[in-house]
Amino acid sequence: MESSDTGNVKPMDLGGRLVRERERLIGMTSEERAWRKQYLKDLQLSHGPRRVPELELELTNPIRRFYKAPLDKLCDVLTPSLGFQRAFAVRFYLGKVAMAVTFVYATAYYFKYNQNDWTRKGGWRVINSRPACNPGDEGFPKLSDRNEPRDYAARGFKESPI
Repeated sequence: MESSDTGNVKPMDLGGRLVRERERLIGMTSEERAWRKQYLKDLQLSHGPRRVPELELELTNPIRRFYKAPLDKLCDVLTPSLGFQRAFAVRFYLGKVAMAVTFVYATAYYFKYNQNDWTRKGGWRVINSRPACNPGDEGFPKLSDRNEPRDYAARGFKESPI
């Protein structure tokens, strides 16, 4: 048995003779014009994306629904005034901006309060280079401020109040 696009059923021509432009140019009655208008309208499947809450409940897990809930509520509030497309764009970009700001604050917090000093093993160690001093600059042969061996790798021990 051979496979076919129609399942071995003869295809039905829904457009009739008015599918071809030549037939339409011959002339159409007002009844055929109304039929053609309805036929073209029926060919349009939808007018944009449809939101189906039951489908979203089925496809997203509870944790994802929990963290999406605040921005979904904002989108629902903005939809009547802005329309769904613009409200969804606001929801999308506001979420991305919030994630970026959270990342920046978390990084700044980590670098501020988890520095590598003599009291702990871990943390980021930030080392600043000496400023460049070229010939002709004031105080040209700028020497190092580390004069004794204990000045190297002190990691803030000399500045501690202990």
